[in-house]
Amino acid sequence: MSSDIKAVTFDLWDTIVDDDSDEPKRAAAGLLSKKAQRRQLVFDALNACEPINKADVELAYDTAEAAFNVVWHDLHVTWTLADRLQVILRGLGRQLPQAAFDQVVDAHAAMEVDIEPNLIEGCAEALAELSSRYQLAIVSDAIVTPGSRLRDLLEKHGVKQYFSGFAFSDEVGNSKPHRAMFAAAAEQLGVSIRQMIHIGDRDHNDIQGPHALGMQAVLFTATRDVDKDHTRADAICQRYRDLPGIIDRLATARS
Repeated sequence: MSSDIKAVTFDLWDTIVDDDSDEPKRAAAGLLSKKAQRRQLVFDALNACEPINKADVELAYDTAEAAFNVVWHDLHVTWTLADRLQVILRGLGRQLPQAAFDQVVDAHAAMEVDIEPNLIEGCAEALAELSSRYQLAIVSDAIVTPGSRLRDLLEKHGVKQYFSGFAFSDEVGNSKPHRAMFAAAAEQLGVSIRQMIHIGDRDHNDIQGPHALGMQAVLFTATRDVDKDHTRADAICQRYRDLPGIIDRLATARS
């Protein structure tokens, strides 16, 4: 097959793994939801140093999360997990000893690795096939779990081996659809941005963003399909077993 398409990039959440499919596992184990547990972690650490009202902690956490969402979605900037937690502490007018702060950061980072969301059915097989013809990379926002631990998640699912590049927003500093995210992947793979096809579940980030850079893009709808009726994606993929054929057809069309 002769084509100028050399690489395929993948979103992670609801594209590689089924976002929030870990919540039933947490519930079955008698654990709090991730949202509640994250707030509990901050409260426990602060309360151990000096008593504090839990409602105040929850309000500060909610406020910092809302601020993060604006910066992430509208300004395409991703704060690190440590930065987000510092915003919460500043809002409360409190500090934590470094060791206690690091423990809270680590506990947040490990949550979706220790009890992992499910790999989407057929993903490993499709990645194995595609990696025999194209270079593969992850281009994904890191909302809470940092890129360093998302690599661990991919390793735990046995698919990290198929990727030669990783552009996580907390490491790049920008979030999709910012050009820097796709440029970081292209640089790692040694290809141009236009030589990559992107796969993802969100039309704004994963279709419109790549299209603005001259890329082709596939909307993946196996677990999230709310954008399928208003997308200009080059193709829509509902199941992984169809993805290699879709990529090959798009690559051939660009040859």
